[in-house]
This record gives sequence, structure tokens and C-alpha cells, in this order.
Amino acid sequence: MTFSLASITIYPLKSCAPLALQSSAVETRGLARDRRWMVVDAHGKFLTGREHARLTLIRALPNADGSLHLDAPGTSGVRVAVPDSRGERVATAVWDNPVSPLRADEMTNAWLSTFLGAPARLVYMDAECTRAVDTKYAAPGDEVSFADGFPLLLISQASLDLLNSKLAVPVPMQRFRPNLVVAGTEAHAEDGWKRIRVGQIEFDVVKPCVRCVFTTVDFERGQRDPSGEPLRTLIGYRRGEKGVTFGQNLIPRGRGAIRVGDEVTVIG
Repeated sequence: MTFSLASITIYPLKSCAPLALQSSAVETRGLARDRRWMVVDAHGKFLTGREHARLTLIRALPNADGSLHLDAPGTSGVRVAVPDSRGERVATAVWDNPVSPLRADEMTNAWLSTFLGAPARLVYMDAECTRAVDTKYAAPGDEVSFADGFPLLLISQASLDLLNSKLAVPVPMQRFRPNLVVAGTEAHAEDGWKRIRVGQIEFDVVKPCVRCVFTTVDFERGQRDPSGEPLRTLIGYRRGEKGVTFGQNLIPRGRGAIRVGDEVTVIG
């Protein structure tokens, strides 16, 4: 079975606004520059759009030199240099996975704190900051970025179309923050896939993505939808033993480039 890669999206800063791409390099930790930066509070606890919906209003644009440009409504923006590898590291964690990323400069931290209305710091995942994928699903050596649990997330366009047919107000795909969207399938066909090839790169399809309140955040307004949608509707037809699922997590089994329009082939 062969389908088509309809879109590629990264989130350079965890929980920030989506950045659509026409092509991307696939690395061990996921797509290049995807979720290599993260915001933590004054105590080092990681922050996401679940608790701070305004994070979704921040537009993060990677530069060729590895630096990051951050912009948000009502601000003049800020350029963030990649921290020196000899700089201060912050003891933090993504869920239960301890990580020691590098701390960004104080000007950036002040900008973030002002925009979010609470003390915040920006941290960076360099090559020395490693985080293993859950061994229940991974092979030895599998790594992940600051993403919730796995290197990439895939959703079929048909799955969203089915959901939107049940909603009074349709939602965009980016409510679910996928990296890859596949066109030409039946709704939730991805639930039955075990291994796929996108272009020349193979991926293991390892686990359904369990959804949470983050799906109710309108990333264009930086606020939760008061109706509780689309999670409320998903509970009615996508709830299983482990929760509400929508989309599939992937682990890459190769490195190289993928492009919008690439063939997506189910090989297992």
C-alpha cells in the first residue's frame, strides 16, 4: 500500500507555534531542529502548552548557524545563540526522563518570563544532552528530543477529516501537533501499521499517541477552547483502555531527507 506525504511540521521550541516545511532531514532524535529547545520554570520543571497556553503563540525560527529567533504578539522578538557546551546545565526532566540541557542567556530568559507572566528559562538540547526512548518500545540506542515520548508523530488526513465531520466547528491538524501528515488513506488506517517507508527512510510505528487537554488549546489565540473540543468528541469514539488515542508515534530506522509529496509505503 502506497500513500503520499502531505505535510511536514516541526516545533523548534517545545509547545511553540508549528513551522511547516517542504523538506527535512531525519535524524536519530527525530526531524532536524524539532523540539531541541524547551522552557522550564524557576525550579527547572518543564513547561508546556498544557499549563501555559500562551507558549503556542511563540514563533520559533531556526537559523542556519543553529541559533533561534523567537517572536510573539506584542514583542520585538529575540535572537537566541546556541549556548556554549561548557556553559551551565539545568537539571530537569521531560515527564520521568531526567535530562541536563544547556541554559540560554539571561536576555532570552527575561523575554520569556515577561511574555509568559512567570519566571521562565530557555534550555537547549545539545549532542551531549541525551534522552532514551522508553525501552518497552525502543531498540538499544534509540533517542528522542524534548518531544513527549517519541521522535516523530504521524496522523492521516482522513483521521482528521472524520473527526471534523463530527464537530460543530472544525479544527486544524496542528491541534494534534504531528510531524507528518499522510494523505490518501482511510480514517485511522495508521492504527494498523507496524513499519512504513517515507521516501527512502524507514520508520517503526510503535505506539498510539494518547491525547490530553493540549488538544483543546487554540494555538492561534493561545487559549483553551471553552467547549473542550475536540477532546470531548474524541472521548466518544476514540477512547480505549489507555485513554483517547489519535495518531501514531514513530521511531526512524534510517537517516536522510524526506520531502512533501514523497511516497509513504506500508511495509509491515
